[in-house]
Amino acid sequence: MTDMSSSAVTPERTAPTKIEAGSGDAPSRAPATSKSDCVTKLLRRAKGATLAELQEVTSWQPHSVRAFLSGLRKKGSAVSKEQRKSGETAYRLAGKAASAVAADA
Repeated sequence: MTDMSSSAVTPERTAPTKIEAGSGDAPSRAPATSKSDCVTKLLRRAKGATLAELQEVTSWQPHSVRAFLSGLRKKGSAVSKEQRKSGETAYRLAGKAASAVAADA
């Protein structure tokens, strides 16, 4: 049997080093897109977006999506509600209000 010391079995541990702010070593990240930005982008499409589509993108509950739409209306945006051929209700930002919301977001 060979004699193995504990240092041969356990690797040496070193303390993690800190990256100084502004050192240039930190990875750069693209700016995150907020959920409200995603919702307004979908609402600006020509066909608008259904409640289900907005839920899927944001992971919000239906009442939260409707509350967000109400908030847009309170801010002065013209949110139109239209019936699609499939029977689904679609919401859409219309006209000048859509560009005003885009500038706000």
